[in-house]
Amino acid sequence: MCGRYELKNKFEELPLLLKKDLPRGFAQKYVGQKLIRPTDPVIVLKNEGKISTSIMLWGFISEWSKDPFARESLRPFNARAETIGEKKLFQGSWRHKRCLMPASGFFEKGFRISRKDEKPFWLGGVWNRWMSTEGSELDSCCVLTTEPNDLLKPLHNRMPVIIPNGFEEEWIASVKDQSELKALEPILNGWCPDEWKKEKINSPSISQMSLF
Repeated sequence: MCGRYELKNKFEELPLLLKKDLPRGFAQKYVGQKLIRPTDPVIVLKNEGKISTSIMLWGFISEWSKDPFARESLRPFNARAETIGEKKLFQGSWRHKRCLMPASGFFEKGFRISRKDEKPFWLGGVWNRWMSTEGSELDSCCVLTTEPNDLLKPLHNRMPVIIPNGFEEEWIASVKDQSELKALEPILNGWCPDEWKKEKINSPSISQMSLF
């Protein structure tokens, strides 16, 4: 299964929370992306004691991976929200390393799905940090998926988890116990399609690709 999304907004249009703590030179080097694919570097908002923006690889790398770049290495680019807390691969990240990936649209079987107002939105995900025996670090992430709403149901049996505006800090905060995790479950149950649209696209490089 392939994956594609985009972030075409100008820097000044990006969410303010994303600009709170940026990597050095980010504002000067930032350019919109019409097509983002698994294994690409992506922009991620995370919280390691403080909220910050970083660049990660899209494709989850486990901390026990011997060689994350080996062809046979498991690097899932999405994870089912319904079972995220049960999978050994994701358990630690689900509790302590949830993240947000900004997007302006995603692609599903020949359609572009975006907000009607074209404002950026947040893909909900989890991230992880892999360390080599020499001490070098590599951060990676994946997108959570859930049951489709009425807009996506005709296209696919999955859709991305979208984190509503106003819930960003709650989503990326590290939790203390299962009750705090359970409080996040309503967000995983899907999002209302009323403020969203889908458009047929003609690009052969995108039209046959599926995000989830």
